[in-house]
Amino acid sequence: MPGQGGMFASLRVRNYRYYATGQVVSLVGTWMQRIAQDWLVLDLSHNSPVALGVASALQFTPTLLLSLWGGVLADRYDKRRMLLMTQTGMGLCALSLGLLDLTHLAQLWHVYLLCLLLGTFSSIDVPARQAFASELVGPAQVGNAVGLNSMTFNAARIVGPSVAGLLITAVGTGWVFVLNAASFLGVLIGMLAMDPKKLFRAKRVPRAPGQLLEGLRYVREQPVLIGVLALVFVVSTLGINFYLTLPLLARNVFHGGPESYGLLTTVLAVGSLLGASLGARRSGRPRLRLVIGAALAFGVLETVAGLMPSILLTAVVLVPTGVAALVFTTAANASVQLSVSPTMRGRVMGLYMLVFLGGTPLGAPLLGLLGEKLGGRAPTVVGGAASVLAVIVVMLVLRRTLRRRARAADVSPATAAI
Repeated sequence: MPGQGGMFASLRVRNYRYYATGQVVSLVGTWMQRIAQDWLVLDLSHNSPVALGVASALQFTPTLLLSLWGGVLADRYDKRRMLLMTQTGMGLCALSLGLLDLTHLAQLWHVYLLCLLLGTFSSIDVPARQAFASELVGPAQVGNAVGLNSMTFNAARIVGPSVAGLLITAVGTGWVFVLNAASFLGVLIGMLAMDPKKLFRAKRVPRAPGQLLEGLRYVREQPVLIGVLALVFVVSTLGINFYLTLPLLARNVFHGGPESYGLLTTVLAVGSLLGASLGARRSGRPRLRLVIGAALAFGVLETVAGLMPSILLTAVVLVPTGVAALVFTTAANASVQLSVSPTMRGRVMGLYMLVFLGGTPLGAPLLGLLGEKLGGRAPTVVGGAASVLAVIVVMLVLRRTLRRRARAADVSPATAAI
């Protein structure tokens, strides 16, 4: 068994080390592609915020349709093999877009189609990857592994945008997509190098009718879990939309180039890395108070960031915004994973990723329209204000629900965690 303490406890597990190493390489490429894809869409659409919103919506629409089924598949089948297949598909999407761009054949509909295909692979990949964390390190280290995964993600988000900004300026967006395709080799090699016998495998759920509804009924009986999922949905749909809001701030508000976009993304990632490191230091299930407090802080800070008069002041505020965002997401993720039965984890994490990413097809076009009609600041300000309102509503509804249940059970209200 791995050691229980320390920020890097999960790295004592050999299989997790291989996984994390591969993820570092792949995620740098992923963040490079996100910057290049946004810039390519703006170039092809003549700086249209709506086109940027449509591309984001198409990339996340499959999550809305398929992530619950992805969670069912994760409970049924070998998660490692599933990830090998989905990561290969995502790499081929990046390669296709790169070749189209390099040959000057890329059109806006090509980008839209490949966003949809990438989202389809991702809708299966993400629930399996989330549930795979406990199989890599065991239940005692899930919270630490989630925090380290977030640190890996955000370390890549620091490096990727900076490199992408320089490469786009030097050689254009096409080579960025090709490099991202090559980066998927890192995660594939890491997955193949694992020892399957040393995984902490959950018992597989045999194929049976009604498994999706069974998972939804399981969640329905847990009001705190519903409250966390509702908060995640609103904050992620309207608040954590930086791939849409930051390019609008950089290009349409402050009239900057790729370097300005890279700056905003990088300082946000620095804050996110700090927030993820705080998450990795925690052990055990996070308290609901932490989840709610972090969401409230995020909403306030994002609103302030959207009102800053200069790009430098915006960059300064984005650092604590990133801290709050990652404390919220890592705490919410760990709280959900550690509150459910192992045989339900894939389905519940499928639902978690549905509310975390699936709202983007609704939020991205709406925020894009706000940016076009009300200016480039509007999506950031509205997203932050909506997050604050969501915290207030969830607290009031959850407190009332728990008190009603407590009265029905003739016990004291279990509201100490709020």
